[in-house]
Amino acid sequence: MAEPAEQGSEEVEPEERSYSLRQLVGYFFKLGCLGFGGPVALTGYMQRDLVVAREWISEGEYKDGLALAQLAPGPLAAQLCFYLGFVHYGVLGATVCGLAFVLPSFAIVVAAGWLYVTYEGLSWIQDVFYAVGAAVIGIIANSAYKLISRTISTDWLLLAILFVIAAYTVATESENVLLFLAAGVVVWLVRAPPRRASVAGASAAFVLPWSDAAPRLVPVADSSTLWDIAVFFSKAGAFIFGSGLAIVPFLYGGVVNDFGWLNDQQFLDAVAVALITPGPVVITTGFIGFLVAGWWGAVVAGTATFLPCYLLTIVPAPWFRKYGKRPGIAAFVDGVTAAAIGAITGAVIVLGRRSVIDLTTATICLVVLVVLLRFGRRAPEPLLVVAAAGLGLALGAG
Repeated sequence: MAEPAEQGSEEVEPEERSYSLRQLVGYFFKLGCLGFGGPVALTGYMQRDLVVAREWISEGEYKDGLALAQLAPGPLAAQLCFYLGFVHYGVLGATVCGLAFVLPSFAIVVAAGWLYVTYEGLSWIQDVFYAVGAAVIGIIANSAYKLISRTISTDWLLLAILFVIAAYTVATESENVLLFLAAGVVVWLVRAPPRRASVAGASAAFVLPWSDAAPRLVPVADSSTLWDIAVFFSKAGAFIFGSGLAIVPFLYGGVVNDFGWLNDQQFLDAVAVALITPGPVVITTGFIGFLVAGWWGAVVAGTATFLPCYLLTIVPAPWFRKYGKRPGIAAFVDGVTAAAIGAITGAVIVLGRRSVIDLTTATICLVVLVVLLRFGRRAPEPLLVVAAAGLGLALGAG
């Protein structure tokens, strides 16, 4: 049952809480260590555990948090974690719950980055990622299909936006944040055009959420590179909408095309590492940062990615409780979401051209896609990536 509207924006008295902050932090730490399956699965775990099983969070509070996470840019699961920590414990709760959720997977990907950088020259590593890259394309393709069928279906306006953004992504191999915002405005104007008297109020409602072989040596950070990493990944955290995989085309355009920090295979390897580790998929930014500039590169990339979405969750939270149900805002979210799905769809083609390079990789990609379409959640994505890695090892040994 939904709680009163004001409860989400104010702290309740300690005696009214059915759980302690330490308990909530412990839950999110455990989820960060063991939560596989991407944003849809992670948000589902939170609903199952915190709303249904423990009854720490009301259904209304959970739905408000999920709606805000979908509206604001950034990784969906992490934003929902921030919000649920904020519900009864304010900024402190959002901060410590967010750290507990993100840090375990960050530590894992940094360790994976060290192993990758140190031993990339070994042939078995190359064999593993030869097959894993193709599996990742199948996973991204399935994600795009599920998002289209669940979110857009036969809506002609959203489909048109999807195809335009997908075509742009394929043609330029990059994303344009302004197109995402423009898509939101178009749907807003078509579905819920503001009356003349309320234009100023409606405009104000949109301002707050958006206010851009032999061991190898670990890369050494320099101030110029760290600054570039901070600026680029801040944009990724501040302007990417949709599921965790929505960040993939944006990262590809900057990391591979613009800065040339990684090549195509290294980038796909980074996505694969994120898929086989627990926690938010966006944690791949820590792995990329390590490959580019070592330990400090990982720290800067991770912080720059999560800080904007953290702020864009806790700052508008009280405001969203009051205004989040307005039709204009819902329409804007639909448009931005359609654009994000279009970018993911285009990324399937862009990245597929680099990783599906022969009959073997094409077969791996197709099999992974068919398995996911046929069995859904009964075929966990991390397990498929691990299976592809084993196949790559077997093929290399043969």
